Amino acid sequence: MQLSVASGTVRVQFFARYAEMVGCREAAIVVTLPATVGDVVRRVREELPGARGLPERPLTAVNLKHVKLDASVQDGDEVALLPPVAGG
Repeated sequence: MQLSVASGTVRVQFFARYAEMVGCREAAIVVTLPATVGDVVRRVREELPGARGLPERPLTAVNLKHVKLDASVQDGDEVALLPPVAGG
């Protein structure tokens, strides 16, 4: 018996310093479903040049809502990786 493995494509947005590190503002990442934001971050760090420099636990948002790394993602979701912002 063969088990089917579902996968989904998540659009990952990079901002400011993170976009400079990976060399793009957006990337399509394929993950095995069910998946979490943490799974997406790990996949980004593995697949994209320069992404190893990203923090393992960046600030994140899914579909414009701030979430933690254990939040689930679905096929077609948008995940934003947000660098820390300093104010003054």
